[in-house]
Amino acid sequence: MLIAVAFIIALFFAMNIGASGTAASMGPAYGSGAIPKKRVAMILVSIFALLGALSGGEVVRTIGNGIIPAEVLDVEIVVIVLGAACMTLFIANLVGIPLSTSEVVVGAIVGVGIAYQSVFLDRLLVIVSFWLITPFAAFLIGLIFGKWIRYAENRWPELTGLGKWKRPLAFLLIAAGCMEAYAAGMNNVANAVGPLVGVGLLDVTTAVLLGGIFVSLGAVLLGGRVLETNGKKITKLSLLQGSAVSLTGGSLVITASIFGLPVPLTQITTSAIVGIGTADRGFHIWQQGIIKQIIKVWVVSPVFSLVISYGLILLFKQADYYSLVVITSVFIATAGFYSLYMSSRAERRSTYDDGGGI
Repeated sequence: MLIAVAFIIALFFAMNIGASGTAASMGPAYGSGAIPKKRVAMILVSIFALLGALSGGEVVRTIGNGIIPAEVLDVEIVVIVLGAACMTLFIANLVGIPLSTSEVVVGAIVGVGIAYQSVFLDRLLVIVSFWLITPFAAFLIGLIFGKWIRYAENRWPELTGLGKWKRPLAFLLIAAGCMEAYAAGMNNVANAVGPLVGVGLLDVTTAVLLGGIFVSLGAVLLGGRVLETNGKKITKLSLLQGSAVSLTGGSLVITASIFGLPVPLTQITTSAIVGIGTADRGFHIWQQGIIKQIIKVWVVSPVFSLVISYGLILLFKQADYYSLVVITSVFIATAGFYSLYMSSRAERRSTYDDGGGI
């Protein structure tokens, strides 16, 4: 029974990965108008994500047994890890925020490792360092590309997609988006099926094929809102700008995948988009609410999934109800304090705006 539950959660999680991480890869092509129809963009994502998944074996091995020892894992723990990660990702998909599936899954696995005091810290530090390095590198590359593209488009206006250059530039952007979708499948499919491999329920070859199919289905069926967010709500992109974003993201993610490192694909893509937008419109782009909201989710998501998986271990595996009550109390107190703080700020703002006092 638990094995069936593990497979159901893993495949449902794979669909949510397709909706969140892989769908964002075609955001520049859709946002720039190279692919005017959302459905076409989502179908292309699904095809190339499946092809990439078939090459994602190294990342599957890392997720399966590269963060915590394989002997810690059993079917119940795999269900807990996938359930915690899936819950976090599903909430993000509901509000249309592109979320890093790598951060969510690694956070859930680390939660298990903390509960059993068994984590490969050296490997974890390498993974987390790449979480910090790759988005920063994507932003810098996007900023450099953005300044060059701005200069080139001002000097040669036809590079904005006018006249005979429109079709070749649109083709370049679509090809770059397909490359990034391939990178998405290569890196992200491991987040769903890696725990199944770690506990011995699947071999790597079968896992990447099965996971890739369901990632593709998720991109087609559930990826519309994240595609809209990455493509049109952050900054509007020209054809050359969009190509630079996708080539940057795809190259960084494929490089990390070769070394078996799960990296935050959506963060990399979004950081490159923000770099392009900063070069084009200045740093005031950071004032947009969508940027602030995405950054908050990036920070909270691994911690949130870690706490959920740790709490589930305490509840179902260790029956440590006292520690669980403490964790729940801390969570409630933190949420309540933040709510009171925001209410207090709103009240002070209202008082100042009215010009009066209490």
